[in-house]
Amino acid sequence: MTGSSRGIGRWLLVVAVFIMAMVVVGGLTRLSRSGLSIVDWKPLTGVLPPIGDVEWAAEYAKYQASPEGRLVNHGMAMEAFQRIFYVEWAHRLLGRVVGLVVLVPFLWLLVRRRLSRRLALSIVGLLVLGGLQGLAGWLMVKSGLSDRPHVSHFRLTIHLSMALLLFCLTLWVAFGQLWPTTTPSTTTTTTTTTTTTRGLLRWGGAALVAVAVTIMWGGLVAGTHAGLVAPTFPLMNGALVPAGLIDATLGPVWSFFEAPLAIQFIHRLLAYLTTGIVIGAAWRARGADVPRWCKVAATAMVVHVVVQVTLGALTVLYFVPISLASAHQVNATLLLGQVVLFVFSARRG
Repeated sequence: MTGSSRGIGRWLLVVAVFIMAMVVVGGLTRLSRSGLSIVDWKPLTGVLPPIGDVEWAAEYAKYQASPEGRLVNHGMAMEAFQRIFYVEWAHRLLGRVVGLVVLVPFLWLLVRRRLSRRLALSIVGLLVLGGLQGLAGWLMVKSGLSDRPHVSHFRLTIHLSMALLLFCLTLWVAFGQLWPTTTPSTTTTTTTTTTTTRGLLRWGGAALVAVAVTIMWGGLVAGTHAGLVAPTFPLMNGALVPAGLIDATLGPVWSFFEAPLAIQFIHRLLAYLTTGIVIGAAWRARGADVPRWCKVAATAMVVHVVVQVTLGALTVLYFVPISLASAHQVNATLLLGQVVLFVFSARRG
């Protein structure tokens, strides 16, 4: 592995940290109900916030004409509007910064011919996905500007899912630069390694899917404020299966995608399933002949999944305070990153 590869890997790890910060700030935007404070999309000209009373008055007038401004926050003071505006503005600004953190070094490396064709195409793919992520974010906001002051929880979940996909792919490409492929020296070693790798990859793949789906379902929870409907743990409103789980107007299928109580119920079930799968994957790696980083990731996964369940319980028990809800989201992203490392290192083992 060359110094150039290590440098590229570290750069992409920094990009992944920025993407995680985007996810966290996006969560804060949702929790503070700031997402609809900016009612237009200006990818190039919206870098600076309003300057001076005239520009602020213009932004405030546009917000007051929006569904949220008319129906939810009518008469909101300018100072309160500025607070929610700055949260959404910071989220959008961070998105632009992430783009520059990828684009500028990429162009420099391209000009210096430091990138292989495959790696260059991978980074182009990350840039395209990042652009689509920004578009998905605007389409999400736009859903709350038409006729009702609430963004579509489906679009919110798509926006979150694309961010998580971008995070995972960036980590994967980064790990590929930081750890070279190793070739077993004997046939016996190859057979043993292959058997071990297949078992770990099955568990790791299951853990990756479980964590990702659970986080995505958390997007539905956030989008419908489902965390507030059953503020008890471990039971839900005093029962394993709460009464009124199925909404008669939605039916037995759509209730689990639309009804807040059913959405929280599924999220909890997914959390328990994910915990079991993650612990199983870590247990499988415990006695296996795998790279050191695989065992490090296995231990970290267990720690993060236990912390995640604890934070989730505290979040609902305390009626979704911003601090706990944000910590819940941060830890979920860290857990996802550890699972990606586990799968990658097991595959390389």
